[in-house]
Amino acid sequence: MSQISIKRSLNIRGNLFEYNKPLIMGILNMTPDSFYDGGKFNTNDSSIERVENMVEEGASIIDIGGCSTRPGSDSISLEEEWDRIKFIVKESVNRFPNKIISVDTYRSEIAQRALSEGVHLINDVSGGSYDSKMFDVISDNKIPYVLMHLRGTPKDMMSKTDYNDLMVDIMSYFRKKIDKLKSLGINDIILDPGFGFAKDFDQNFEILDNLNVFKTFDLPILVGLSRKSFIRKKYGVENSLKGTLEMNKLALEKGAEIIRVHDIKDHYNLIG
Repeated sequence: MSQISIKRSLNIRGNLFEYNKPLIMGILNMTPDSFYDGGKFNTNDSSIERVENMVEEGASIIDIGGCSTRPGSDSISLEEEWDRIKFIVKESVNRFPNKIISVDTYRSEIAQRALSEGVHLINDVSGGSYDSKMFDVISDNKIPYVLMHLRGTPKDMMSKTDYNDLMVDIMSYFRKKIDKLKSLGINDIILDPGFGFAKDFDQNFEILDNLNVFKTFDLPILVGLSRKSFIRKKYGVENSLKGTLEMNKLALEKGAEIIRVHDIKDHYNLIG
């Protein structure tokens, strides 16, 4: 596809990270039960190799998660979550100073520990709803924050898809959260509509079709579509990568600036 031109910057502790085309966020799940790659990269050696490969293939952001949030998943203790990620967080920050290292967590204590190790960004599926201290941690550290839309918890979220008006409700959620974040001096906010999180099959495609409405906030839009169940349902399990590529291509055309994916090399051509 032709190159998509963007002019945007993220302020990370006073340092500007500027970009002029969409960014690829590579996924590193340090979990045994994530829906696609659970258990693949749980050792120190395999996790380092995974990060090295993602960087070589063109990822600008590495997103490290230690607690599964797939539908139906149970939570784990804070210490277990930290034990899973602490090694690769430190290694990634030290080895790849020119990449954005992100931690996927809804716990403020995990966020603070990661930020103390030099992490640049926090990706919070709960949008601050699970931990009242999360926004304060983001404000204190002056780093960008991925604000995702979610209802309920991973355990029960798929029973909470009864919206009055899906797009209006998500827009209202974002407006309230953005106002709260900005009141705390947090301006580098990235919006994630939360594909697959408290959304049924049709609702995921409704969001994708209307993704450009989120541009009204004039904030970067992140989409996490990669190999999710609604894509596997539409395209078949054997064609989940093909479906992911098609859906991300559409998302980019409709204004997505960051695509969160498992398959970096396959997506690199999409961004031009």
